[in-house]
Amino acid sequence: MTQTAFAGADDVDYGAVRKAIANLLDQPEWDDGSLGPVLIRLAWHASGTFNKEDGSGGSNGATMRFNPEAAHGANAGLHHARAALESVKKEFPGISYSDLWILAGVVAIEEMGGPKIGFSPGRTDKPDGSHCTPDGRLPDAAQGAQHLRDIFYRMGFNDQEIVALSGAHSLGRCHPDRSGFWGPWTRAPTTFSNMYFTELLNNKWTPKKWNGPFQYEDPTGELMMLPTDISLLSDPKFRPWVEKYAADADLFEKDFGAVFQKLTELGVPKKTSAYSPLIALSTLAALAISKGA
Repeated sequence: MTQTAFAGADDVDYGAVRKAIANLLDQPEWDDGSLGPVLIRLAWHASGTFNKEDGSGGSNGATMRFNPEAAHGANAGLHHARAALESVKKEFPGISYSDLWILAGVVAIEEMGGPKIGFSPGRTDKPDGSHCTPDGRLPDAAQGAQHLRDIFYRMGFNDQEIVALSGAHSLGRCHPDRSGFWGPWTRAPTTFSNMYFTELLNNKWTPKKWNGPFQYEDPTGELMMLPTDISLLSDPKFRPWVEKYAADADLFEKDFGAVFQKLTELGVPKKTSAYSPLIALSTLAALAISKGA
């Protein structure tokens, strides 16, 4: 069977890299005790610059190592994630930063209870900041449904995929010193689930009265939603997917796994081969065990 595969990077023990990343995740002093959410954000922001019209951006290149991309407002705080992965890069110098960032996001999702996501190595790193994409390619959380479509259609996603990717907000929280917003979306921000959708659909959301940017809060003031989140409820094409994912956690997990893999492969040169290394991390781990890792 002919499949699409990425080129190169056969000299790295990816099962061992996976273990090293997993060992980094538990950090009691970090948000909610886990680096997982910020590593997922790094993988997403490294991939979400893709433009299907000219092929620029995407997960190949790791251009966020350089300015001006490192200083883009949407990437505020991601220097923590990049720095945390330096120990893994030092231990496994053969892995590209591009592959490392994506694998870190994939491992974080799996370790927090999410789906196993196919990972194919072979991304390469750009040498300098001249390859950075322009600012404004990532979503602005203060906007609405049309903005989400403008951003995600540019990458090649449809409405269902936009909603599925938004479900990543079941993990992590916002910070005033990064996005400007504050708070978690759910009460279990280090556990992969469909709680983002159940909270969005079933909780009561009102404008938060504070000195920060416009956002919504629940009656307790402990949970938040962004304007882009609320737009998923008000838009007649987005809302049915919110309802489906709130009602069916298995469906959300399946769809999220597929669309996150698609996201992390944007902009990566591919080759046609009778064999594809596009395999889930469980398989990588098994290979590592068979090699005595």
